[in-house]
Amino acid sequence: MRTTLDLPDPLYRHLKLQAAKEGKTLRELVIRYLEEGLRRQAQRQPRPLPKIPPAGRQIPSWTGTELWELLEDGPPGP
Repeated sequence: MRTTLDLPDPLYRHLKLQAAKEGKTLRELVIRYLEEGLRRQAQRQPRPLPKIPPAGRQIPSWTGTELWELLEDGPPGP
């Protein structure tokens, strides 16, 4: 499939030079780079989520019914 890419001039010159060094066409080099990039992206492991230390307070574990009661009546007073 044909497509058009708008590359910055320095990048285009770098690619042309690299293709010439490897004895490849610009097309072959770009295809290889795109395939390698996509393959690496697919192999990348997701980063683990950061561990957040507790702030020292317990988080209340209310049921849905209790939450609705709080919304209707407001928080319990002293």
